[in-house]
Amino acid sequence: MPEIFTLVTFLVYLLAFALLLAGLKTGRHKLTQGSMLVWAIAVISHAILLSSTLFEGNGLNLSFYNAISDVAWLVSVLLFFTALTRPVHSLGLIILPLAAFAVILTMIFPGLSGHISQGPFGLKLHILFSLLAYALLTLAATQALLLAYQDHKLHHHNPVGLIQKLPPLQHMESLLFQLIGLGFFLLSIALISGFIFLEDMFAQHIVHKTVLSVISWLVFALLLWGRWQLGWRGRKAIRWTLWGFAFLALAYFGSKLVRELILQSA
Repeated sequence: MPEIFTLVTFLVYLLAFALLLAGLKTGRHKLTQGSMLVWAIAVISHAILLSSTLFEGNGLNLSFYNAISDVAWLVSVLLFFTALTRPVHSLGLIILPLAAFAVILTMIFPGLSGHISQGPFGLKLHILFSLLAYALLTLAATQALLLAYQDHKLHHHNPVGLIQKLPPLQHMESLLFQLIGLGFFLLSIALISGFIFLEDMFAQHIVHKTVLSVISWLVFALLLWGRWQLGWRGRKAIRWTLWGFAFLALAYFGSKLVRELILQSA
C-alpha cells in the first residue's frame, strides 16, 4: 500500500479528532454529522490499510506493530458505533490520536512478521474474542483515565474547559462499569475458548501470556464484585481498572515486545 495512503489515513484521523474537539468545546453531547463522516472515512481507510498488511498467505500477520494497528482500528470502530447512541465520544480525544499514531508505526516499521496460521474454527474464535475483549477493556481504561482527570479537577474546584462539557461524574462512572462488564464477559469467553481449543495454554512460549491474562481477569472480577457488593467507585474503581488493563496489556503486547523486538524471534 503506497505510503501516501497511509499518510492520508493519518491525517483523516487527526481531522476527525479536531472536529470532535471542536464539537465538545461547544457543549455537544452527540457526534456532529461532519465528525461522524470523517471518523467513518478514517476507520474505512484504516481497514483498507490493514487488509494489505494483516492477511499473509493462509494466516494473519499479527506482528507487534500490526497488532497495535489492528487493536487501534477495532477500538476506534467500537467507539464510533457506541458513540452513535451513548455519550462516549469524548473518549475519541484519546483514541483517535492513538489510532493515527498506530497507522504511522506500520509505515515506519513494515518489516516485522508475526505469522499466525488461521487454524481450526476454535482458534479463530479465541483470537476474535481476545481482540474484542482487549478493545473493550482499552475503552474502559481510557474512560478510567478521563474519569480520573475529571475527578481531579472537580476535587480541586477547577472544572474549567472541557471538564464542563463532559457528562456528570456519576454518569461517566456508570459508563465505565458497563464497558468493564462487557469486556470482562468477552475476556472470560476468550480464556475459556483458549483452554478448550489451544493444545496447551501453559506451553513455554505462551505461559506468561496465560498467567497475566488470568491475573487481569481476576482483577476485573474482584472489581465487579466490589462494585456489586461493596459499592466501590471513584478512585478505587479507577485504580483497579487501570491495574487490570495493565496486566492485560503486558499479557499481549509485553510478550510481543520482548519476543519480536528484543529477542527478535517470531
